[in-house]
Amino acid sequence: MIPKYWLYPIFFTGKESYARQASKLLTIWFFDEKTRMNPNLNFGQGIPGINNGRGIGIIETRNLVKICDAAILISPSQHWSQTAQEKLRNWFSAYTDWLLNSEIGKDEADEHNNHGTFYNVQVMAYALFTGNTSLAKNQIDSAKSRLQSQLKTDGSQPFELARTLPYDYASMNLEGFFQLAAMSQKLNTDLWNYQTEDGKSIRKAIDWFVPFLSGKQVWPYKQLKSPTQDHMDVLLKMASEAYQSSDFAAYGWKISPEAFSEDLSQLKY
Repeated sequence: MIPKYWLYPIFFTGKESYARQASKLLTIWFFDEKTRMNPNLNFGQGIPGINNGRGIGIIETRNLVKICDAAILISPSQHWSQTAQEKLRNWFSAYTDWLLNSEIGKDEADEHNNHGTFYNVQVMAYALFTGNTSLAKNQIDSAKSRLQSQLKTDGSQPFELARTLPYDYASMNLEGFFQLAAMSQKLNTDLWNYQTEDGKSIRKAIDWFVPFLSGKQVWPYKQLKSPTQDHMDVLLKMASEAYQSSDFAAYGWKISPEAFSEDLSQLKY
């Protein structure tokens, strides 16, 4: 997988050397016939002797959504042409078609935990990048349905809490919902404050975590290993901005001072 943040130095420094290297890597990964990834995940998480590939492997490409943003950031560079940008859009359009129409893609779309959430994240991001506005809007309806099916009214996530790493999976799934909310803003839709008819919402899902972050409650669910904050610092950063809450920011500074001091959430997420 291409590292998450290797394109951001271009935006901050304006140095063409970064753009040149980024263009080279994008060409190798997406265009060069000898090295490029085909726009499908037919063999994702395959198990030799059992299957060639399976739907849950699609979550492995969730970070490709950052490539779409990064390609836009380097678009002014002399090393990244409009032709290259169009070729990249064509690749993501083909991959989106595979996600929507392949049996493996349909299988992942039907998942009822973070796999299904990040399926929608990917489809929405790629639809926005390729100009398929109607498809992107459809993902908003899917996100609302997932909030209904995946959350309890107190904001907890029963499907994630029943897994082997409940803290990690619940925070990861919530990051997916946060990404959907952030992208929905581009379509003039407020998922941040959306509530189902019985009161389920993204806000309640992040509020549910607060007692565990503040130390008022001990995490009661069994984990195979100690919980990590790989997703929580991102969630708190985004929540502090989306809800203009100093409380979320305070927890974030405590958990990950570095993430809060760099102030890159709008670029990264």
